[in-house]
Amino acid sequence: MFKGVITALVTPLRNDRVDEEALRRLVNEQIASGIDGLVPVGTTGESPTLSNEEHIRVVEVVVREAKKRVPVIAGTGANSTHEAIELTLAAKAVGADGTLQVTPYYNKPTQDGLFRHFKTIAEATGLPMVVYNVPGRTGCDLLPDTIARLCDVPLVVGVKEATGNLQRAAQIIARVGDRMTMLSGDDATAMPFYAVGGHGCISVVSNVAPADMAAMWDAAAAGDWKKARELHYKVFPLSEGLFIEANPIPVKAALAMMGKIADEIRPPLYPMVGANREKVRKILADLKLI
Repeated sequence: MFKGVITALVTPLRNDRVDEEALRRLVNEQIASGIDGLVPVGTTGESPTLSNEEHIRVVEVVVREAKKRVPVIAGTGANSTHEAIELTLAAKAVGADGTLQVTPYYNKPTQDGLFRHFKTIAEATGLPMVVYNVPGRTGCDLLPDTIARLCDVPLVVGVKEATGNLQRAAQIIARVGDRMTMLSGDDATAMPFYAVGGHGCISVVSNVAPADMAAMWDAAAAGDWKKARELHYKVFPLSEGLFIEANPIPVKAALAMMGKIADEIRPPLYPMVGANREKVRKILADLKLI
């Protein structure tokens, strides 16, 4: 249902408020560059530090600006099932096409608890769902057998697998096949993820290089692995450089250097400075992005 390169959008801020004008520009630039979908207010969109009001307003702005040209998959996950339902219903009310649901963090549910969490949200909201596994951030790992079990929940239509472990990706695909859309959540391994049967990527790098990320997927989907590999290595410095500090610190720094947003981020994250900032600047310069 949701395939191709889907950008995990940053949330532009200016004077500690959502910069809606910059956000609208980003949406249009992304779509014009060939991106297949947008995820507002995921990790990259600073969901942990936006208020619920800001959270839903960002979704609404993106939905309105996208104008159904690409699907909008709103990040509405929480470590409370009730809160996730409330956020999802609010996103649905402003027109989101789907929801990205991260595994509950900190409270460490069992595998059966994870299944019941996602099933309950799907049944309560009626909105298509991509489940999101990123154990490095959540301390919670959604295992392949549980993902296969979720195939029996009709509205669970995909999984964002962000371990960066290709053996794990293959284990999931072996169990799930084409019953669920498989999306990489790790830019550095997106191309090999496609090679083992993945259907796309929810990307941070595509904030900065949307056309190249979209072209890499298009080449892989067409079986042109030589072109896909060339593009993989072209953007690979970004796949490393945009993660030298916690996402979204580097990607927001990069977009600020490109003149697209203000260099502003919510505490406890702070703008990138020093040697790391210069590393990102050099990568952008080498790719002729600045």
